[in-house]
Amino acid sequence: MTNAIETEVAGRDWDTVAAILDAEGWAVLPGLLDGAACDEVAALYAGEAGFRSHIHMARHGFGRGEYRYFAYPLPPLVADLRAALYPRLAPIANHWHERMGTAVRFPAGHDAFLARCHAAGQRRPTPLLLQYGAGDYNCLHQDLYGEHVFPLQAAVLLSAPGADFAGGEFVLTEQRPRMQSRAAVVPLGKGDAVIFAVNARPVRGSRGDYRVAMRHGVSRIREGRRHTLGIIFHDAG
Repeated sequence: MTNAIETEVAGRDWDTVAAILDAEGWAVLPGLLDGAACDEVAALYAGEAGFRSHIHMARHGFGRGEYRYFAYPLPPLVADLRAALYPRLAPIANHWHERMGTAVRFPAGHDAFLARCHAAGQRRPTPLLLQYGAGDYNCLHQDLYGEHVFPLQAAVLLSAPGADFAGGEFVLTEQRPRMQSRAAVVPLGKGDAVIFAVNARPVRGSRGDYRVAMRHGVSRIREGRRHTLGIIFHDAG
């Protein structure tokens, strides 16, 4: 599985992905997982083993729906995705920090970055499975979790729009300084991944780069059930 995921991730045009991320703050990787892999991961939600916590969004004012954080050791496919995506995203993250005047830089390998998180007390794994039913939604938010934050994350849609569920679009907003916010609805099919900004990203202006804040969420599910795999690269305190 490690070789299969690594080959799939390595075969993407990362220069184009980087350019789209610079322009929009998000980019889609079509068909990152096949249907069988999507079903395999989504089926994990029904079990109790392998998770460290179970969150009901309504109890916390996050929206409606629920999600479970994986425990270590992560399921092999989830661990493989995290390990394969990070080294392709680290150069983009470092470039963004340079443009925003942020001193922090990220190591080339994910293990080294996790060691930094764990040394600072951020030891709880953050990859998660989300489940939505009819009427559920996820409020706009940012997945920060502590001092050490990797500025990009990924979400993989595990369900088929129009077949498994209706509604439930992935939504991003961009809060620009002294301007009205901009919204984007990201088109995703089953197995597609979206890479997007966790918190802030640089935007080129007439006087150089400036910082914009981004949030993400999911619109209301009209019918059916929707599962998503979230890949966050920093761990939680």
